[in-house]
Amino acid sequence: MRSSKWLRIIPVAFIMYMLAYMDRINIGVLMPYIQKDLNISASAAGDIAGIFFVGYLILQIPGGILATKWSAKKFIFILMILWGLAAMASGLVQTEGQLKLVRFLLGVAEGGVWPAVLVLLANWFTIQERARANAFWMACLPVSAMLMAPLTGILLKYFNWKMVLIFEGIPPIIWAFVWYMIIKDRPSEANWMDENEKKQLLSKLAAEQDKAVKSEGYTAAFKNKTVWGLVIMYFLWMTGFYGYTLWVPSVVGEFTADSAIMGWLTAIPFTSALIGMIINSYWSDRRMNRVQHVVVPLLIAACTMVAGQFVESPIWKMILLSITAIGVYAPYGPLWAIPTEIIPAGVAGAALGLQNAIGNLGGYNGPKFFGVLKDATGSFHAGFYFLALSLALAAIVTLILGRSMTKKEASIGASNNDSVVKLD
Repeated sequence: MRSSKWLRIIPVAFIMYMLAYMDRINIGVLMPYIQKDLNISASAAGDIAGIFFVGYLILQIPGGILATKWSAKKFIFILMILWGLAAMASGLVQTEGQLKLVRFLLGVAEGGVWPAVLVLLANWFTIQERARANAFWMACLPVSAMLMAPLTGILLKYFNWKMVLIFEGIPPIIWAFVWYMIIKDRPSEANWMDENEKKQLLSKLAAEQDKAVKSEGYTAAFKNKTVWGLVIMYFLWMTGFYGYTLWVPSVVGEFTADSAIMGWLTAIPFTSALIGMIINSYWSDRRMNRVQHVVVPLLIAACTMVAGQFVESPIWKMILLSITAIGVYAPYGPLWAIPTEIIPAGVAGAALGLQNAIGNLGGYNGPKFFGVLKDATGSFHAGFYFLALSLALAAIVTLILGRSMTKKEASIGASNNDSVVKLD
């Protein structure tokens, strides 16, 4: 494997999306201060955290089209500027309504990034390489959370929450210009690439493109029941995922009044999540089993969420929060291998777009209803029960989808047996 594209494309994309994720979830660490300053309820706090995902839906499908037909590089450059400005504008708000509006706009700006990066990676990496490229890129999520929590906690010791939002909105604007200088849309545009390497890569990509199954579009995806199973599963998972990610800093904040210590403590579960994510993805590839490596972590996370409501010790709570983080984040690698194994190739691209676009609305559902239940009961318990139920249901839906994979494999096996008989 030549190294130039791995060193040029992946690290720049990694940092870009790490900054996007930081501006998406830093609201979780800042929420206790925002609630106090703006005098808002937990339900309203859930709205502020989750409305991002309503805006996130808007550019999911158009983003992929623009990146394909125009330029992933230029499109992401523009989005980085826009989301940086929206993130900084979050620090200029005076009311709850204004904060909801800029969070919505932040979601719109970030929503086009994910599909555009997938297009970019498809232009640079062969099918054989793409799983690794996606895995390296998506590892930025727990890394971002690990770095964001202590950084935000330290900044809170010296600045108010508004200034912290302004400061954390600056890096994507700076990195946008690094992105524009280094990233190229296609290998043919890369002056830094060895000519032999470039020719070999372009030849492989062209051969794959010739063999590619023509997309049947979103109409076919909408009519496919399995696709909607994937959407439901992803929605339930994202409900638990973002409900946990955006509220866990508030839970950890009950252990200490020091914002810096709170930040460092919040980083512990996300560090655990990174380790679990890497091990689970590697193990899934070794065993070539996707369903078990999604279902088991989700059920573990659901169980530890419930168990955490029956312990009082901060140490035990941190242990259970860390195990929960592993279970919540670990499915990321194996999950994205499932759709291509259970749905027709011509529908796969559109199915992934729908899964990510509609399923991410769970990112609104989780924080919002967690906040509603916090207001109704006065504690975090009911909210975690709700998130645990969502994760357990996601595991059940995955098991049902897994039966489709089993049937497909059985069908292929029967077909092969028939062929053997005919040859005899």
